[in-house]
Amino acid sequence: MVQLTVAATFALCAGSALASCHYGTSHFKRENKVPVFKFGYTGLIGPLNWYGLNPNVNKLCATGTHQSPINLNGSTTTSPGSSVSFQVDGAPNGSVLENLGTTLEVPGNGTLVHGGKTYHLVQFHFHTPSEHFIESEYSVMEVHFVFQADDKSLTAVGFLIDLGPTTPFLSSVFQNVDQVATPGSDAATGPLCFTELENHLKNNNIYTQAHPVPPSDVPRSLTVASRYSGSLTTPPCAEGVSWIVSSQPLHIDADTYHKVKDIIRFNARYIQNVPGGVNLLQNAANYLQK
Repeated sequence: MVQLTVAATFALCAGSALASCHYGTSHFKRENKVPVFKFGYTGLIGPLNWYGLNPNVNKLCATGTHQSPINLNGSTTTSPGSSVSFQVDGAPNGSVLENLGTTLEVPGNGTLVHGGKTYHLVQFHFHTPSEHFIESEYSVMEVHFVFQADDKSLTAVGFLIDLGPTTPFLSSVFQNVDQVATPGSDAATGPLCFTELENHLKNNNIYTQAHPVPPSDVPRSLTVASRYSGSLTTPPCAEGVSWIVSSQPLHIDADTYHKVKDIIRFNARYIQNVPGGVNLLQNAANYLQK
């Protein structure tokens, strides 16, 4: 089974229009106008056929063994949120909310210090419903903050979002969401302050490690936990992405949620196998070939 490194995958992917979760990084630099990406979440453009959209570039979508998102449960190790330094620069005059056709995204600045390495915030974007599950249960939304280090490695910080009184930062992000109903459009956000979000991550546990599938001759009880090293959740599904997911959700009121959902619609990749386990698409192909 062939696995491509993050760098090798991005090298193949240069100039492709199949990426959104890492849009704005050095691999897919931000454009002067809002791009509209060509993959989707249903039918032949959906996750079951991302490999088929570009087999050379999207190979890991069907063969990778450390894919995201995953179900976070009792076998997943948690750590104090204070074990990482998560800081996002405020934008008193607001930022810009962009409709990429596959998600709504906001460019940003900030830093994450994690595992002895400093990462720089590129953007944050949204999925409906959540991509990660917690104890086999999804939330209505999820926001991903994408960071990149100087060596081009990526870390994503995820917050699941449930219904409830809206977290202030979400109210400001979606202040003019009605103006971005069309793919390729953009609108100003309200003033952005991330202090509450930073405290939320700091004061709650975070999922940072997942138990991989052990070799067949090694009892699972003897397997050493490894960091949740997963993948992009959109094509090209490149692996080597470090994931940090807050154990506690943010909240959004029903009216704002429905406004966002009516624009994004369904844009969540299905839950992947336990890290180290056979890719679910590869597993299905193996059986179909018998």
